[in-house]
Amino acid sequence: MQSTSRILMVRPVNFGFNEQTSVNNAFQQRGHESNAREGAIKEFDEFVQLLCSAGVEVFVIEDTPEPHTPDSVFPNNWFSTHEGGTLVLYPMFAPNRRLERKPAVVNFIKESFRVKRVVDLTKFEEKSLFLEGTGSMIFDRDHNLVFACRSVRTDETVLEAFCDELDYDYFLFNATDSAGNPIYHTNVMMCIASSFAVVCLDAVKDIDERQNLIALIEESDKEIIEISLEQMEKFAGNMLEIESKTAESILVMSKTAYNSLTQEQVDRIGQHCKIVAPNLTTIENNGGGSARCMMAELFL
Repeated sequence: MQSTSRILMVRPVNFGFNEQTSVNNAFQQRGHESNAREGAIKEFDEFVQLLCSAGVEVFVIEDTPEPHTPDSVFPNNWFSTHEGGTLVLYPMFAPNRRLERKPAVVNFIKESFRVKRVVDLTKFEEKSLFLEGTGSMIFDRDHNLVFACRSVRTDETVLEAFCDELDYDYFLFNATDSAGNPIYHTNVMMCIASSFAVVCLDAVKDIDERQNLIALIEESDKEIIEISLEQMEKFAGNMLEIESKTAESILVMSKTAYNSLTQEQVDRIGQHCKIVAPNLTTIENNGGGSARCMMAELFL
């Protein structure tokens, strides 16, 4: 099952520009810190309302003031869930992001859903090896395949450990932005949905890697909808397919991402699913993440 109708989101308390993540997140922008906390809470609440109106079941967890976790609004990085009752915990690059694994949130997941086993990869933090959940990995769940681009936050050793535990294969490749910087999270450059994939192929400079990426996607009978580097840098790759409770397919992206798309791209996506596009400008500018990063899928 590629998509789910149930997601978990964390309502921010002390959202703000995170200095610890900005060292390798080129999507964060300084100069937007004024009223970031208030703006993020407003955007979050409106986003949740949009999802609920579209028929998505949203479980909202209230963050706590302490310990200080400015990026708690992005829970998809520190945990993922999988059919059969598996909860995976991930090693995080920024020390203050490791604090997001708060017992209250972990306990809520364990108590509210059928968790049969926990795969804890956080021990890799001691070796400075990281894999940041569905930021680092894009799942083709129907074919047990992971797509991941190399970065400080996506280490092959940990990726191998994940794939061994959950019986996945993986395709690891290199991807860079228009300035030549490694893309910090794979989910800003590509999205895999049930019947299509949105991908910034220009970010993959090596021709062989690019062709292999295309071939793997096409082997699963998915239509490739290509986006440009400029669109990627407006979060157009940071999308997630989810379902309504009536099994309607929905592609969630931010308004920034939506506005960057051409009419042809919108029409092609519309042939597969409905689009939901909240305004997340404050969260995007300060956090360097967008709509997909705010939704942790529940497959339990």
